[in-house]
This record gives sequence, structure tokens and C-alpha cells, in this order.
Amino acid sequence: MFGIQEIDAQQLHEWLSSKENVRLLDVRTPGEIAQGVIPGTEILPLHMVPIEPIEVADDEKLVIYCRSGARSGQACGYLMQQKGLQNVYNLRGGIIAWASAGYPIASAKT
Repeated sequence: MFGIQEIDAQQLHEWLSSKENVRLLDVRTPGEIAQGVIPGTEILPLHMVPIEPIEVADDEKLVIYCRSGARSGQACGYLMQQKGLQNVYNLRGGIIAWASAGYPIASAKT
């Protein structure tokens, strides 16, 4: 996964707290998503990433996460290599790291 930009839970929390233009994308399965999401998240299962049109504004940071960071890393790599997107970040450790740091988890909107 050469060239993938990663951030940790603390950095993401700082970005969200400072009102940075951050967009969250959860690529987990519906069963995983039912257990909770990072507040403000868009949901797009990993297998849909190549199909759905995903655009990132010049001033926007797209942070992708999954359970542990592996699948979201794949999504980041795909979007960077195949779609040419630049402001894409993988949440290192995924939602596990986010929750372990004590940051909020919300119910998924259905």
C-alpha cells in the first residue's frame, strides 16, 4: 500500500473538532456498521467503491475507515491509483482504534 496517507484517531478527532472540511467514509459490511459508526459517516461497503462515483473537493479530506484499517487501506489505494484522488486518508487501526481512544460511536442511520 505504497503512498497511502494514514492518520490516527487523535488526528482525525482534531480535524473533526477544528471544523476541517473532512468527509468520513465507512467501508465495512452492514453487520459491522450495525454495531456503530463514527458520527457523520457516509456508508459505502468496500465492494461498492469501484462502482460508485466518489469525488473529493480540493479543500476536502476524505477519511476512509473499516474495522482495523486493512480494507480501508485497499479503498484508499484504489481511489488514489485508479481514480487519481489526492486528499484521501486511511484511519490507521480503523474504528477499533477510534473507540479504544474513547471517541464517540453513533448508531448507523438506516
